[in-house]
Amino acid sequence: MVCDRCILSVEEILKSLGIAYHKVLVGEIHLCNSIEHKSREILKEKLTQIGLELIDSRVGELIEKIKQLVIKKARNEVDDKERKIKLSTFISSRLHQEYTSLSKLFSDTEGRTIENFFIMHRIEKAKELLVYGQLSLSEIAFELDYSSVAHLSSQFKKITGLTPSHFKEIGVAKRKTLDQV
Repeated sequence: MVCDRCILSVEEILKSLGIAYHKVLVGEIHLCNSIEHKSREILKEKLTQIGLELIDSRVGELIEKIKQLVIKKARNEVDDKERKIKLSTFISSRLHQEYTSLSKLFSDTEGRTIENFFIMHRIEKAKELLVYGQLSLSEIAFELDYSSVAHLSSQFKKITGLTPSHFKEIGVAKRKTLDQV
């Protein structure tokens, strides 16, 4: 789950199945009681139908936590202190584990690096800001903590095949939803 709509969808599914829960957060469901195998399978099926996945393993749970942290950092939805620290330090301090082991686990499971996942999400945020048209490219580079406009432009072209200004011309058609990144 990566957004409030996901949370609402999960809550609706839980209610429709009569599964009691305390709360639903991004990536987590806090149930009142454990559920039977049959109910778990139906829940899993309903979640799959809306593009979500029920994660039963600790590895899957850890990967999901890494993804949530990376998305927050890439979109700069962190406080000023956390904004200034490196991605590796941010993740390892939040999960209280060595970054090298988290990175290896993520790469082995996802088939791409944490850094690649981070860059993809930063570029999606840049696309979003370009489409809104309220910030200049310099302001977007600053907002997303790029060292320069040239660095943002270079990464943007490498990922999308387009310059930021060309992307701005063609706009929304080239955006991706967060779950497609």
